Amino acid sequence: MTAALTRRRLLVTALATGIAVPLGGAGRASAAPARLTLPRPTGPHRIGIVDLHLVDRSRPDPVAGPGHHRELMASVWYPATHDARRHPVAEWMPEAPLRALLESAGFDPDVAAAPLTAGHVGAPALPGRRPVVVFSHGAGGHRSEASVVVQGLASHGYVVVTVDHTYDAFVEFPDGRLAVDRDDVPFTPWDSTQDIRFVLDRVADLAAGRNPDAERRRLPAGLGATLDPGRIGMFGWSKGATATALVMNVDRRVRAGLSLDGPMESQPRPAATDRPFMLMTAEFNRTGAEAVAEFWSLLRGWRLNVQADGAVHSSYVDHQWLLPQIGVHDGLDPARAVRIQQAYPLAFFDLHLRRRRGRLLDGPTAAFPEVRFVP
Repeated sequence: MTAALTRRRLLVTALATGIAVPLGGAGRASAAPARLTLPRPTGPHRIGIVDLHLVDRSRPDPVAGPGHHRELMASVWYPATHDARRHPVAEWMPEAPLRALLESAGFDPDVAAAPLTAGHVGAPALPGRRPVVVFSHGAGGHRSEASVVVQGLASHGYVVVTVDHTYDAFVEFPDGRLAVDRDDVPFTPWDSTQDIRFVLDRVADLAAGRNPDAERRRLPAGLGATLDPGRIGMFGWSKGATATALVMNVDRRVRAGLSLDGPMESQPRPAATDRPFMLMTAEFNRTGAEAVAEFWSLLRGWRLNVQADGAVHSSYVDHQWLLPQIGVHDGLDPARAVRIQQAYPLAFFDLHLRRRRGRLLDGPTAAFPEVRFVP
């Protein structure tokens, strides 16, 4: 799978459905772009968000040159106090990387404005010790692409940390620098794995009351006390799902892993794990993807494979909800896709990080007739 798979998929879908999205000034509308929307999260908690600029001084940056080290942007989503409503809400993605992402996928960069999230910037954290879930994005993606799942988890009491994998992502740093996906910089799921392990160390810093932000910007009140580093899960989409499996192979801090249609292709491939793992498959399924079938056979602990009929590669992330708003239709009905995204990851992490057992993962249900349990 190439680094540009996700963007090419969007462009191919647009062309296949007859959507003409012009590039360049001549095709741009004079009116301000319409703002996209996100569905409301389902949990009882308000949500706070804070961005972190992280520098890994153990890893040189080959692009920036001598004396520079690997930089990452991360966001921490968390349950917030009632005062959260006094804080501004965050955009799904800053304007500069959004425009670069749209243009790279073949869209007019003015076709739409980023949706507003449910996250209130810098809001005080709701007291309570909470499990942590880390998210790794797909090839050429960004840390916002699974916000439906992320916001859903945070609204139900999780702290969720999302990470941009620099040079395999579209990201803006605090000083305004823009980094985009680069095909000339090799970036494998093992590189994502290194990023995530570094971020896990920063989660430990936060939980210990330290501030890992490179500029030491102020953290939300009470944030560190809410993180429980003894209950960490991880999920990822596409390449990020493969990275989830790899992290679990090399770092036992992650107690449960969830793959959103991960190809499980890497060198070496993911190995056996004895901890809970769930596959939500679509195009990379055990019938058509040998690496996925191989990984399934190596799962020694609790395991589950579900698949929604009609799902495409992007059906379990925000694309399935957002793209129809600019005229691109493919895969699941958007409302059904959102319900699946909000229900199944939550049920999985509730079971394995909170020991809350519901019935959703026991077998097929009339509430989700399109979701099959693959034996």
